[in-house]
Amino acid sequence: MKKKLPVLILVAVLVVVVIIRFSSSPDTSPVAGGGKLVVYSPNSEGLMNATIPLFEEKYGVDVEVIQAGTGELLKRIRSEKERPYADVMFGGSWSLAYDNQDLWEPYVSKNDGNVLDAYKNTVGFITGNVLDGSCLVVNTDLIGDIKIEGYADLLNPKLKGKIATADPANSSSAFAQLTNILLAMGGYESDEAWQYVRDLFANIDGKIGSSSSGVYKGVADGENVVGLSYEDPCAQLVRDGAPVKVIYPKEGAVYLPASATIIKGANNMDNAKLFIDFIISEEVQNIWGTTLTNRPVLKNAKTSDFMTPMSAIHVIEEDIPYVSSHKQEIVDRFTDIYTSLQSK
Repeated sequence: MKKKLPVLILVAVLVVVVIIRFSSSPDTSPVAGGGKLVVYSPNSEGLMNATIPLFEEKYGVDVEVIQAGTGELLKRIRSEKERPYADVMFGGSWSLAYDNQDLWEPYVSKNDGNVLDAYKNTVGFITGNVLDGSCLVVNTDLIGDIKIEGYADLLNPKLKGKIATADPANSSSAFAQLTNILLAMGGYESDEAWQYVRDLFANIDGKIGSSSSGVYKGVADGENVVGLSYEDPCAQLVRDGAPVKVIYPKEGAVYLPASATIIKGANNMDNAKLFIDFIISEEVQNIWGTTLTNRPVLKNAKTSDFMTPMSAIHVIEEDIPYVSSHKQEIVDRFTDIYTSLQSK
């Protein structure tokens, strides 16, 4: 029996070596279940409440959420770059994520193939997960027989001084509306499109608000007939029974994706990847589409009855890299036009 002991020891050592070898093999796929995840997000309470508890329950992950404005969170991520605290940035504009690409870990979700073609993760690190589009919101009690089907109709003299908008220099949704107008009316550098902007703001007659919320609230409250706004809050007004109607410009409406990114060097990398997969899964996209006023990015996702189907909207595609790199030029040109109108 004693003579067999070295043989048994040798076998045991070989088994341990094999176990160590295979357990140390790299596996880049996210592991489901347990652990922690830290999420930074500027998203609404409604979207977060429909997402985070479900993720925690499904995968047994303890999620810490820190909410603040997009700009504040980006500054925080940059300041923590050497020692990241958060794992995921959930929300914020695609263009801002693109402008800060050195902060993100490369990752393309296994579910990306089911995303609408225009919003797929083609850059390798930004996952579009929900869409919001520019629109017009009309007070149905005040509109009367005035026809509004698109941007061209806003030049109607009957609407002079009755159009609400925010300042594109200070409001991200108002800037998105401005670039939507330019694209729909001829192009970002088109003289014809910029002439339309001049004519439109002449008809707005100097009434420009400081915040985007004042636009749709003002229309709902009867302070203005029509407003240049965005879909999410306007759809909420429709859902809640306010006397408003959402108009999608027949010249074209731009839908921009909100971003989700994994922070470079994240401490909980597997759970971060799992979360990205989760938010563009069929399950979550259907929940968002049917219970919220956020529009899903999945091709066949369900939406509520009060939301106009994408198939019924003339969608045009923003050149996001162009707009991102020319933002200040666009703002400056608008400001020059607005200032010249005010001086008359």
